[in-house]
Amino acid sequence: MQSFKPRETLSEQVARHLENMIAFEQLQSGDRIHESNMAKELDVSHGAVREALLMLEKRHLAQSVPRKGTFVTTLDEDFVRSLYEAMSVFLSHTGRKLVRQWETADMERLEALYESMCESYRNGQLLEFLDTGIEYTQASLAYANNYFISAAINDLWPSAKRCAFVALRQGNRVLEDNLSHMRASLDLLRARDEEGLVQSVHDYAMKQCEQVIACLPENANGTGAQGAAGS
Repeated sequence: MQSFKPRETLSEQVARHLENMIAFEQLQSGDRIHESNMAKELDVSHGAVREALLMLEKRHLAQSVPRKGTFVTTLDEDFVRSLYEAMSVFLSHTGRKLVRQWETADMERLEALYESMCESYRNGQLLEFLDTGIEYTQASLAYANNYFISAAINDLWPSAKRCAFVALRQGNRVLEDNLSHMRASLDLLRARDEEGLVQSVHDYAMKQCEQVIACLPENANGTGAQGAAGS
């Protein structure tokens, strides 16, 4: 895992660091995130960690339980299915607009990002692969023209990234599936095949959903933060 390196605002830096810890399962489902320990480990203020935890809640990676603390959101079957169903709906909506309105410069950028992901895959650069995937998705949102949908996708994406790491337990074919889907999507975009693209987005979302669920522990049944809330 990459070391903590200051980049954006301090709170955002801490949030990104915690996101990666969750994605790499250094912080696992139901684990409590201790504000004091994290502030000491990263040599930052308690306020910066507190703000970062609020960001994680907004991004569905953490849940605050009154009088108990903040816990990593439990990754169970219900959570995973809900995530991919929502992503499929939102990305299908934005995909329709992109099919209708893309211009040459848009396709050139998407093709370049696809090639960057292929290069990252060949070089075994997993984080770069996933980060470029995020950039690809953000680029495809250019025509969404809907603040709420764009904001929702951005908040859901860290959980999608977390799930992608879980799916990788099945091996590199998960990455190969991703690239295959992107190649097919680009071809459908060029053909302005709106229904074909929507079907492709849905099929891929459901396929990765099942890949993630297949890798979940059998006892991933809503314990952890949710359990703490009811105890």
